Amino acid sequence: MRSDEEALDTRLGARLAELRARHGWSLGELAERSGVSRSTLSRAERAEVSPTAAQLNRLCQVYGRTMSQLLSEVEAAPAALVRAADQRTWQDPGSGFVRRSVSPPHAGLRGELVEGRLAPGADIAYDRPPVAGLEQHLWVLDGALEVTDADQVHHLDTGDCLRMRVFGPTRFRCAGPVETRYALAVVRP
Repeated sequence: MRSDEEALDTRLGARLAELRARHGWSLGELAERSGVSRSTLSRAERAEVSPTAAQLNRLCQVYGRTMSQLLSEVEAAPAALVRAADQRTWQDPGSGFVRRSVSPPHAGLRGELVEGRLAPGADIAYDRPPVAGLEQHLWVLDGALEVTDADQVHHLDTGDCLRMRVFGPTRFRCAGPVETRYALAVVRP
């Protein structure tokens, strides 16, 4: 499993370097635009570190992509069907967030389905959406989740569903003593 994660980190790092080069930005310019430190960007491009969810979100915003789009760009050719055992997961060990791409990845599609899992006490804050106006439908499958969209706080329990169009900061927090599992349908504007 670790070799798969390392291979994904290597492909992701190469893609991040390619996107930066395509825009003609230095590491310093990208750091200013994204708010991610120059050293972290450099280490991520060389696959020495795996960026956190918040860092990837900032980079996606700069490049006008969702996280799933970026991750799908480092995958093999898209498939129409992805078996559960083959669905890619990505983990942010610092926050206790695990993200599983449920939908077959394809950069050209506007919609995608993601499963998120947050460990008890996990708290993820995004300072901006990867794409302004991103539509999200969040359905809590197990546990309790507190979602903050701009200044509005929503407390969700198992079975609750929240629809939001994201323009500003958001925050996802596991609000209970057990892991929270949710489905997130994301639709680009």
